[in-house]
Amino acid sequence: MGKVYAIGYRPTWAEINLRHLVHNFRQIRRCLSPKTRIMVTVKADAYGHGLIPVSRKLASCGVDYLGVASVDEGIALRKAGVKTPVLVMGVALKKDTAPLIRYRLTATVCDEALARALNERARLYRRPLDVHIKVDTGMGRLGVLPDEALALVRKIRRLKNLRIEGIFTHFTMADSDKNFTHRQVRLFCRLLDDLKKEGIRIPLAHAANSMGVLDFKQSHFNMVRPGLILYGLHPKAGLKIKLKPLLTLKTRVIFKKRLPPGWGISYGRTYITKRKTTVITLPIGYGDGYPRLLSNRAPVLIGGKRFKVCGRICMDQMMVDVGDSKVRIGDEVVLIGSQGKMRITAEELAQLSETISYEIVCGLGSRIPRLYIR
Repeated sequence: MGKVYAIGYRPTWAEINLRHLVHNFRQIRRCLSPKTRIMVTVKADAYGHGLIPVSRKLASCGVDYLGVASVDEGIALRKAGVKTPVLVMGVALKKDTAPLIRYRLTATVCDEALARALNERARLYRRPLDVHIKVDTGMGRLGVLPDEALALVRKIRRLKNLRIEGIFTHFTMADSDKNFTHRQVRLFCRLLDDLKKEGIRIPLAHAANSMGVLDFKQSHFNMVRPGLILYGLHPKAGLKIKLKPLLTLKTRVIFKKRLPPGWGISYGRTYITKRKTTVITLPIGYGDGYPRLLSNRAPVLIGGKRFKVCGRICMDQMMVDVGDSKVRIGDEVVLIGSQGKMRITAEELAQLSETISYEIVCGLGSRIPRLYIR
């Protein structure tokens, strides 16, 4: 009964192996010099793996910093008792600056207007605020342009209630264009040299994402920001690092029936049975974040064998043609992970649904309970 209560009465769940998180963290540590700090990005609910359990485990591993996308994610960490420094990598509106100070979060700053608003709020709270300045070396999203960054640093240094703790940039093509990534590194290094010439010392400089950690050692500076590889996923094939995926996605067979040849399956009848066969129903669909693009494409594992989704994936259910195999109601089905000698990866599903592995794991919704293996 305990397992039923853990996942509810809809037998679909994800198992998150936190031992694998520790393994991956140690593998990353081996890629770095002893003095290089690690900020792990735990935004988007730790890429769908669970913000609080993942962050607590990382804190116990000695992670130096955690990176989130929003103030709300940072507040959730503080309310859960996580004391590790937290960088909010998105920018806040001026009216939303108070929680940054109240919850001791580190703010990202890209312009003088926000810096002044943060400075005034920090003055009212009588508490200095750490900030990291983001530089746009080619992403075209947040950040001050490299040619304008030095002037911005000078202005922010004059604000008495702000401390410039870090400066960082974001790679845009580290997994696909080495030349452009090297160009981004050069732009950032040039800025750091200019700061040094003026006698401006900023304690932390960071640029390296997962690919940066593995393929661009010159981008490590004194802190790195891995994300995907912490969760055991590969940003690119053929990387020389031994990772263990954290997430296994499972469900159970809830219905089966024998169908004659020529029978249509699901909306639009995109799948027609070619012979007498058994079709099973699984309680998971695009309403859970399982991509509809995987219709008639995705594999599943049952009894250590591969079968394929048949027909269009519905909001709450999907079907699988298992032929004449002896599949029973209640049998465990693996959608991501291993069963016997067979394995389905998030990377494989990403390729089949014409997206990236980030979207596969981040998209898994809250209707799917997470069970943590510690």
